[in-house]
Amino acid sequence: MKITIIGGGNMGGAIARGLAQSTFVIPDDITVSNRGKEKLDLLKTFNPSIHTTTDNKEAIKNADIIILAVKPWVLDSVAIDIRKALDLPRQIIVSVVAGATIERLAGLFASADALPAIVRAMPNTAIAVRQSMTLLTPYNAVPEQVDCIREMFDSVGKSLIVDESLMTAGTALCSCGTAFAMRYIRAAIEGGIEMGFYPKDAALLVEQTVKGAAELLLASGNHPEIEIDKVTTPGGITIKGLNEMEAAGFSAAVIRGLKASK
Repeated sequence: MKITIIGGGNMGGAIARGLAQSTFVIPDDITVSNRGKEKLDLLKTFNPSIHTTTDNKEAIKNADIIILAVKPWVLDSVAIDIRKALDLPRQIIVSVVAGATIERLAGLFASADALPAIVRAMPNTAIAVRQSMTLLTPYNAVPEQVDCIREMFDSVGKSLIVDESLMTAGTALCSCGTAFAMRYIRAAIEGGIEMGFYPKDAALLVEQTVKGAAELLLASGNHPEIEIDKVTTPGGITIKGLNEMEAAGFSAAVIRGLKASK
């Protein structure tokens, strides 16, 4: 399985790093194309076996999966550059381009001879450490191709196939959600410092606590309230803290932020 990633920026680079550490593909079968060499050099430093190039058409030769990880305003020019060199429908096009709909992608890559097999995907930057939550919407892809792409993203986190109408909402939850979670972590660290911990110690306490809470839910499948009840005793400190947060609008602020991002 050979994978080409067009775009070596934050998301493209994160995907390359995650896949290079996965069991889905060996680093020698990953090629990353980018206009500038600086980001390619960083990938080479991370893993010298990853192939890099500034030539998109060269990059897609022999690729089984082509991941488009470019800025939205660059997508059209990239499509014009590579579409005549594509081997459709054998090659699967995976787009992580923000806001690029299936309709737009199909219009860019369809030819008189073949319709492209496309999967619109929305991972998050935790893919670099194989902990992404990725949303997938396939188009004109046979079941084997869909299974292959899902296996690829499951090797660097977890994936969920959704109707395209949910992609924007899912982006707010999973992609923007990374930043929202980071903001909670930052606030909790600051609270820990105010209560007397050194910054590095407060960071360790909060980061491991958040990781543990997420792992607990993933392992148990429980609703968060079930786990909250386990640590919330009558008249205890947990319920006092929760009530203070709710009085300040914690849950409402999260929901409003998600809806604003959507």
